[in-house]
Amino acid sequence: MMPHLPLMSLPLTDLLGLVVLLSLWAITGFLVEHPPASRISVSRLMADYRRDWMRQFVTRSPRIFDANVIDSLRQGTAFFASACMIAIGGGVALIGNAAQLQGLARDLTLEADSRIIELRIILVLAFLANALLKFIWAHRLFGYCSILMAAVPNEAADPLAYHRAEQAAEINITAAKSFNRGLRSIYFALSALAWLLGPWALMLAAAATSLVLLRREFASLSREVMLRRLP
Repeated sequence: MMPHLPLMSLPLTDLLGLVVLLSLWAITGFLVEHPPASRISVSRLMADYRRDWMRQFVTRSPRIFDANVIDSLRQGTAFFASACMIAIGGGVALIGNAAQLQGLARDLTLEADSRIIELRIILVLAFLANALLKFIWAHRLFGYCSILMAAVPNEAADPLAYHRAEQAAEINITAAKSFNRGLRSIYFALSALAWLLGPWALMLAAAATSLVLLRREFASLSREVMLRRLP
């Protein structure tokens, strides 16, 4: 059941809130993945550590530790993918129940009808659907990475050893990028829930979410720890 309310017929403040949310989502993702040269993001730092991991992997014996790590990464993506599927199912069920939507409209805001509430829930579901697709792709890429790791020769002197390890590292980084995009979509899906309380709550939640994500990427304690060098 889709809303019968044209998007452009929404009040100006609702349209503004929607633009702010989508703009902050896009800008935050761009800054995280393309940080300024003067201040690298945690995601970029972790990409370097993933390359270091694969270089160390070549000479590590046995390689059980590395297999456990890649398995835990796959389990994490599978968990979030399952959670998104459950949340999407609940949202779709809510949209399909007109009586519940009308009750929600009365409880949350006086001026919104069930069609506006339905549209606001669909925005949340759109973010969750995007997150689900990112997690599924990340899960598959981590699987590819595990196969490439298995293809790394046991002898470090083998000319294929570091080449295969470099390939595994790049696939691992791509998987992590998709996983991080899925997490950002979940964060902004939570922000989109604030639209149920009105457009100003949506803008405030979107701004708070963007600030939290940027702080964690550019001004967190974990980032400082990753940047520490030997004395």
